[in-house]
Amino acid sequence: MKEMTRVELFERIRRDRHDKGMSIRSLAQEYRVHRRTVRQAIDNAVPPPRKTPVREAPVLGAHVETVRCWLIEDLQVKPKQRHTARRVWQRLMDEHGVQVAESTVRALVARLREEIEGSVARVPIVQEHPIGEEAEVDFGEFQAVIAGVVMTLWMFVMRLSYSGKAVHIAYANQAQESFLDGHVQAFERFGGVPTKMIRYDNLKPAVIRVALGRERLENPNFIAMRSHYMFDSFFCIPGKDGAHEKGGVEGEVGRFRRNHLVPVPEFDSIAELNEFMAACDARDDERRIEGRPRTVGAMAAEELPALRPLPVEGPFDAATALQVRVDAKARVCVRQAYYSVPARFAGRRAQVRLGARTVTVFVGGTKVAEHVRSIHKYTDTLELDHYLEVLATKPGALPGSRTLAQARKSGVFTGVHQRFWDQARTAHGDQAGTRALIEVLLLHRTMSAASVLAGIQAAGRIGVLTPEVVAVEARRHDETPSPVVVNIGRPLPVDERALPSLSGYDVLLGVGA
Repeated sequence: MKEMTRVELFERIRRDRHDKGMSIRSLAQEYRVHRRTVRQAIDNAVPPPRKTPVREAPVLGAHVETVRCWLIEDLQVKPKQRHTARRVWQRLMDEHGVQVAESTVRALVARLREEIEGSVARVPIVQEHPIGEEAEVDFGEFQAVIAGVVMTLWMFVMRLSYSGKAVHIAYANQAQESFLDGHVQAFERFGGVPTKMIRYDNLKPAVIRVALGRERLENPNFIAMRSHYMFDSFFCIPGKDGAHEKGGVEGEVGRFRRNHLVPVPEFDSIAELNEFMAACDARDDERRIEGRPRTVGAMAAEELPALRPLPVEGPFDAATALQVRVDAKARVCVRQAYYSVPARFAGRRAQVRLGARTVTVFVGGTKVAEHVRSIHKYTDTLELDHYLEVLATKPGALPGSRTLAQARKSGVFTGVHQRFWDQARTAHGDQAGTRALIEVLLLHRTMSAASVLAGIQAAGRIGVLTPEVVAVEARRHDETPSPVVVNIGRPLPVDERALPSLSGYDVLLGVGA
C-alpha cells in the first residue's frame, strides 16, 4: 500500500470524523498522529505547509515512462524485433546508467505489457446510476468573439449522472484555478455535491502523473478540494479506450456546443458569455433525454434532496497563492501578464491570490490591488490611480501613458475629466494644468465619483479651474440633496457671517494672570 500524503491523511481523518463521528483521541490512535494534527485536519482540508518535505522515489520511478514508450513503439514493429525484458534492462543500464536488478525490470515490463497489450475493444454496457451519487467532468474547446476578437476558450462541464443536468462555464484557459473554480460554481448551482464519486479524464489540474492501472499521483490542491466537499474521484483509462467510462459528459460537450454555440457567439466579455451559457442551462431543463420518462429539470428536482449538502464552512478557495516581487514599473508579473500596484510598493515583495477571474495583490497582509484576470499573455493591466503620485512629479508623462489610455477605454477617465484638463492647461499652462488634474483625480480616493464629477462641472461653470474649488463643490454636492446651480458670470454669494474674534482667549489669559 502506498504511503499517504498529508492531504490524503487529512481527507481520511475528516471522512472518519464526518461519517463515523470518531473522537479526536480515537482518530489520533487510529492514524498514529498527534491530536494536534487531528484538530488541524478537522479545522481545514488543506494541511499547513511543511518546512522540510521528504520526497522519495524508487530507482525505476523516473524511467517508467521511458520503458512504456519503448513497449508502445514495439507495437509498430514485427514481434521478432520487439524488446525483451532483458533487452530493456540492458538499455536502462547502458543508456541511462540505472543500477537495478534484472528481476525488477522483468516485473515492470510484465505489468506494462499487460496494461498496454491487454486492452481490447469493449461493447458498451448500459450503466445504472443511483440517484445523487455520481457526476462526470470534462473540458471542451470552442470559439467565441470576445470584445471583437476571435478567441479559443474552454468550457468546463459537470454533469449529474442520474438526472443529466449539466453546468457549463467558459474559461480562457484550462489552468488549475479554472478547474477548481468550475467545481465550486457547479456545486453552488446544483445546490449540493454527489455523495459517491465524480469521473474524470487524466486532466493535468487533477493528475500529476498516471501510474499503472487506476493509480494516479494527484495534485495536492485537487485533493484538498475533494476533501472539502467529501466526494471520491474516479479516473478513466488514458486515451480513447477510457472515453466510454464517462460517455455522458463526452456527449454533453458536443451537444451543448452544437445547440447553443453555433453560430460563433459574440459578447463584450467572458462574464457576459457565461451569463448567456447559464441561461442556456436553464432552458435545457425543459429537454428530455432519449429513453428517460421525465425532463432533465424534473429529474434534477428529484435528485437535489439526495445530494450531499454544501459545506457549512462555505465554498472552497480555488485561488492559487503566489509570491512575487513588484518591478520598477510598479507591476507584478503573474502567468506572463502584468498587473499594477500602487507605485509606493515598487521593489517590494508581494503575495498574489490568483483566481480563475481575478488577481488580488497583498503586501504585508493588506490588499493593495485587485484586477480582472487578463485573458491574454504579455499584456499590461494598469490602474491610473496607482501612478498619480509619480505623475504629480512627472506631469509630462501623463498624455502618452498606457495607464491613461486604459483608463479612457474602461470609462474611468471620462469626458468630464478631459474637458477640465483641456481648460486647466489653457488657463495655467501644460504642467500646472496637468498637476491640477492629478490633484482632482486624487479626490476620487476619498469622495464618490459622482461628487467629484459634479465638483468638476461646477468649477467649470464658475470658471475657476483649481482642485481646491473642485473639492469644495464636490463636498457641497454631498451635503446638498439637489445639485447647486451657479450661473456663469454671476458673482459668488457674499458671506454675511461675523468675522471670528479672539476676545474669549484674551479673557482666559487675563484669568490665568
